Amino acid sequence: MPDPSPAALPSPGVAFADRTFDAVLFDMDGTLIDSVPAVERSWRRWAAEHGLPDADEFQVQHGTPARTLIAALLPEDRVEAAYDRIHALELDDNEGVTILPGTRDALAALPPERSAIVTSCTRPLAAARMAASGLVAPSVVVTADDVAHGKPDPDPFLLGARRLGVDPRRCLVVEDAPAGVASGRAAGCAVLVVTGTHSADELASASPAPDALAAGLAAVRFVVGPDGVRVTDA
Repeated sequence: MPDPSPAALPSPGVAFADRTFDAVLFDMDGTLIDSVPAVERSWRRWAAEHGLPDADEFQVQHGTPARTLIAALLPEDRVEAAYDRIHALELDDNEGVTILPGTRDALAALPPERSAIVTSCTRPLAAARMAASGLVAPSVVVTADDVAHGKPDPDPFLLGARRLGVDPRRCLVVEDAPAGVASGRAAGCAVLVVTGTHSADELASASPAPDALAAGLAAVRFVVGPDGVRVTDA
């Protein structure tokens, strides 16, 4: 089967016209907040310190837990020390971390029992970025510290659904990265992707494919009714 094209990905209002959801599980970085400049500064400094080639142009794979990335780049005996270093660098640099357009409206539209944040950050790093951006999180926040296997495995979104007390098959995942799409799909959730850290072409070509694509949360509306959450185009 050929890879899907951007034209094959409908808007959320089209893809979910006949569906409702019990809860919405949001990724954080690249979905609710823009931390890309800080992330890239930290990883490029880390890459230079660890002798990686072309460190000043190092491209981090957004949406994947740091330890997973490092394990693919360095020998096993260097992973833990290297992980501790990138964690320290990222905790120290949150300059320019901001809330993305549409985030406040999206979270305000959903009651506490119908939303969660599911992030690949550690809990301290998630807290630091929320504080830097001014993001007020819902009561349920799942971090890399809470699961044995992060994205693209299904564990993070399964835990988010479990903490909300809902069936993951009745959840909508909102993501910005292919690893998050794979995680949400593996958990049995519907998946909406937003552009930003990845282009529409990259997201449309993800395998497995998301259900719908939007140009950020400002292009989406969440409406809560007696039968659950409906998702429409803004």
